Amino acid sequence: MPDHNPGTLYVVATPIGNLDDLTARAARVLGQVARVAAEDTRHSGRLLAHLGLNKPMISLHEHNEARRVDTLDSYLAAGEDIALISDAGTPLISDPGFVLVRELRARNRHIVPIPGPCALITALSGAGLPTDRFVFAGFLPAKPGARRQALDGWKAREETLVFYESPHRIVHTLEALQEQMAGRDVVLARELTKTFETFLHGTPESLLEQLAADPNQARGEFVIIVAGAPPVEQSEHQNISAEVLLEALLAEGVGVKQSAAIASRMLGGRKQTWYARLQAIKGEH
Repeated sequence: MPDHNPGTLYVVATPIGNLDDLTARAARVLGQVARVAAEDTRHSGRLLAHLGLNKPMISLHEHNEARRVDTLDSYLAAGEDIALISDAGTPLISDPGFVLVRELRARNRHIVPIPGPCALITALSGAGLPTDRFVFAGFLPAKPGARRQALDGWKAREETLVFYESPHRIVHTLEALQEQMAGRDVVLARELTKTFETFLHGTPESLLEQLAADPNQARGEFVIIVAGAPPVEQSEHQNISAEVLLEALLAEGVGVKQSAAIASRMLGGRKQTWYARLQAIKGEH
């Protein structure tokens, strides 16, 4: 039996730009742990140097995360505390760490989140669009067709939509938004907490015009916040019974899965419930 307790994995949020945003608790934990697992050890080494720390570091990124689980677990088993950090912000939020946390939880390791900066929440807090309900979709696909398909799947959602985007794709994404969600209120939050932090507000079309007029506004990392779809007026479907709608969809040759999605969007409820009802109707005919 080991004569020590296993170590703790601390999931530590680090600044997204302004180093003053590192919390006192995060700084203390980074000073106390035995080693640091970082997305980019060179990048994170500068943060540790800023804090006057010199810690053993191990890289953990999307290409090696699964292979690092056993190594980091062995350190924890030996009683070492480890800090998991990403290049910026909160680990796991469009950054590596999910696989590690999932696997270590399955092994009953002690995991403690140290909250702090997150570009998603920072952007929402300053954008002026509804925050009572929102959907975070991370980065949109890079390929144009897949990007359009993804946006087509999101455009009927009534919640505020939030995406991350890189500078070399921001214009293409705004063009896709203009195609799929023309006229929507959109906020581009750029270079958050940094010297050139900017919030641009407008429709996709007007934002494209702003970026064309000032190409500097297309630089930096972006959070894109899109107003949700307007609520479907009850009068549009209040006279349509569920059974009539379901039977009409099946009669038109719409598949059960797609019909369930349409019914869920128009009438509310879970897609799985509508799927079961549609299967029952098909069985009756």
